[in-house]
Amino acid sequence: MLDNIEQLDWDKVDGMMPAIVQDSFSGVVLMLGYMNQDALAKTLETGKVTFFSRTKNRLWTKGETSQDYLHVKDISVDCDNDTLLIMANPAGPTCHLGNQSCFNDSKGFDLDFISQLNSVIGARYEDRDESSYTASLFNRGVKRMAQKVGEEGVEVALAAATDDREELINESSDLLYHLLVLLRGKDVSLAEIMDNLRSRHK
Repeated sequence: MLDNIEQLDWDKVDGMMPAIVQDSFSGVVLMLGYMNQDALAKTLETGKVTFFSRTKNRLWTKGETSQDYLHVKDISVDCDNDTLLIMANPAGPTCHLGNQSCFNDSKGFDLDFISQLNSVIGARYEDRDESSYTASLFNRGVKRMAQKVGEEGVEVALAAATDDREELINESSDLLYHLLVLLRGKDVSLAEIMDNLRSRHK
């Protein structure tokens, strides 16, 4: 992580370097902050994104009050050595308004919706409101969640075998949704799945 730290050009930015934070799973740009050398050192030490707050005039770890930390996965520097790009796993909403990103008007990547859906599923896991179908699955336990994944998997296979395109799309959507629910119920993150797929790629 940030092997070329000695190449950072702090003089060019008067000791305050822009740091762009991007969701390591969805690719969504979450926020822009500024780091001095102390903020970068603390970020590397703790694994949680820390900025220098120009309004508070001190180091500020994102999430220090809300617990919505940005857990660092990787840090890279641009070709001019004066801007940082931080790939992070957000523990909750990044924006103080409760939005996923401070750039909430952005359409984002197509795959970003899976990340948004996964966040909603996580919220249902915590709330367990019986009026929610998702929460009801969690309340009924892993066996029911696993059963639904099995059922939807069969439906996907049947739709493909019968060459029913619309049904294949619908059943694949059901399968992805129920798989996300099952993974959350077993405390397996999408990041772990991505890491596993990446490790298999040769």
